[in-house]
Amino acid sequence: MAKYLVIVESPAKVKTIKKFLGANYEVMASNGHVRDLPKSQLGIDVEHDYEPKYITIRGKGDILAKLRKEAKKADKVYLATDPDREGEAISWHLAAALKLDGKKMYRITFNEITKAAVKESIKNARVINQNLVDAQQARRMLDRMVGYRISPILWAKVKRGLSAGRVQSVALRLIADRDEEINAFVPEEYWSLDAVFQVKGEKKPLMAKFYGTDKEKIEIHSKEEMEKILEAVKDASFVVSEVKHGERSKKAPLPFTTSTLQQEASKVLNFSTTKTMRLAQQLYEGVDIEGQGTIGLITYLRTDSTRISEEAQQMATAFIKESYGDTYLHQGKAKKESDKKIQDAHEAIRPTDIKRLPAMIKDSLSRDQFRLYQLIWKRFTASCMADAKYHTTSVKIDGGGYRFRVSASSVAFDGFMKVYVQDEEEKDKNITLVKAIDKSSELTLQTLEDKQHFTQPPAHFTEAALVKTLEELGIGRPSTYAPTISTIIARRYVAKEGKNLYLTEIGEVVDHMMKQAFPMIVEMDFTAYIEGLLDKVEEGSVKWKTVVSNFYPDLDTAVNRAQEELEKVQIVDEVSDVICEQCGKNMVIKYGPHGKFLACPGFPDCRNTKPYLEKIGVSCPKCGKEVVLRRSTKGRKFYSCEGYPDCDYISWKKPEEAKA
Repeated sequence: MAKYLVIVESPAKVKTIKKFLGANYEVMASNGHVRDLPKSQLGIDVEHDYEPKYITIRGKGDILAKLRKEAKKADKVYLATDPDREGEAISWHLAAALKLDGKKMYRITFNEITKAAVKESIKNARVINQNLVDAQQARRMLDRMVGYRISPILWAKVKRGLSAGRVQSVALRLIADRDEEINAFVPEEYWSLDAVFQVKGEKKPLMAKFYGTDKEKIEIHSKEEMEKILEAVKDASFVVSEVKHGERSKKAPLPFTTSTLQQEASKVLNFSTTKTMRLAQQLYEGVDIEGQGTIGLITYLRTDSTRISEEAQQMATAFIKESYGDTYLHQGKAKKESDKKIQDAHEAIRPTDIKRLPAMIKDSLSRDQFRLYQLIWKRFTASCMADAKYHTTSVKIDGGGYRFRVSASSVAFDGFMKVYVQDEEEKDKNITLVKAIDKSSELTLQTLEDKQHFTQPPAHFTEAALVKTLEELGIGRPSTYAPTISTIIARRYVAKEGKNLYLTEIGEVVDHMMKQAFPMIVEMDFTAYIEGLLDKVEEGSVKWKTVVSNFYPDLDTAVNRAQEELEKVQIVDEVSDVICEQCGKNMVIKYGPHGKFLACPGFPDCRNTKPYLEKIGVSCPKCGKEVVLRRSTKGRKFYSCEGYPDCDYISWKKPEEAKA
């Protein structure tokens, strides 16, 4: 009979940890949270000091009964839930639900699922950190207050099934604001000028970019300005006025945090944030490696720290020295990203063993697991390696009163790029220059290439860009990015096409309503301020009920005001001029999951529906009929001829009437 009971969150960890601890230990899983606020009500007693009303989650009764039975038999119970706020709260809830005796209950945490880490955690067992628990409680209650008080208003004013969220609504606002920015964007004209020179004695021509004069940089805004410059330089003599040689370094990247892993996996592997987190969870919990059993391959995946342990640093140093030589070792002190609050003081995301090369375990991993593990391994290894060094050359060429410039670089020492090359470094490698050029070089102008350009609007958010922005603004935490993005896509507030996120019609309506009725909730600075307060709760300098009690009254006032004032903006069925061919009534405009559509007001007797074609007052450039606004199946706006498919005119950008 086991003397000790270890309770983890995930069943996937049970087998691995049991193997490490031996026969005296029983390892069981809670399958995540066991208690939560009730789904049927707010679950917070606002009249009595904001006391939460926790209940056992439906379906967890049998799990708790089994855990209770084993806990009674055990001499010691180790609560080994995840090493963050959420995990600390699960341990606290488990202790309450199992009625654990404080004398035999211990909290243990490990950042990686390895034998050494698990055994070390047993040695360093501690009591539950109540500050961490309180920070999670405060977050959970704030999120519940926003969701349960505002969502019913959205149901009443727009349609059922919608929701608001403390982080979710801010993410939606960011996307909506970017959409407005794109729609309001007015392109500006600019020109570029490239000069191609033949350098005497060199086979390869030299291309230089227009800079301005020797005094200042000049932007070319029109064809007239361009023609003036072309006239001045076309027959001019050109000389090399300056050649400057130098060196620059490219710093080795920092190891991954949750945010940077999500961003890089999106850019390089085309993974969604949800997919990245799912795969990382699998790698962390353990994968069955042929001949070795189940092994946790990476450290804990929810972290905003770039710190790595002394042991990991030593292992990396030995590996790099052996594999690549001393010159490739990182020189100097460990790097820090910033002085901002680092939640839970975790390590960065790294392989549990740097010597476990991706190629060695490829056959034991799925294709996507392998690709993510390889990305993490390469990034971590690179972070412990020397900076890359480049030779740089800058050339200034003068003629006709104007200046052209050439900048080039070549890799002098590849450093960390031996294992990890990013897109921009690839570009750097491709910039070359003629071998010999100095002030005495004779130049002959071969061609002048002038091009007209127009400034481009800001890019639509991608998941990677949204995660980066949320992190920069201090909104949400590593654990919240993926579920936040999943929610706004699932609610159809946002459509994802390719990598881009587009605001849908329903998203537009919800965002407008949130800005109008609950400006505080969608205010970015306020949301970041709340995150800062939660950090202070974790530190023990602010009481969690103080945060909750200061937040709720303002929310309550805003909700009550919205219930009254938003009455007048309630979306009602707008009568169209389209006649229902089945019953002769004027059809009405309704909202569906994909936006507006036409429906017969005689429902349920008449169930006739049609697509709603919103005219924009522009004629089709192909056939002269009206251009109408449509929605893709994912909710993204596009424009087409009302005669589609007979006329195939389609545009993602809003067309304008051609000028006479």
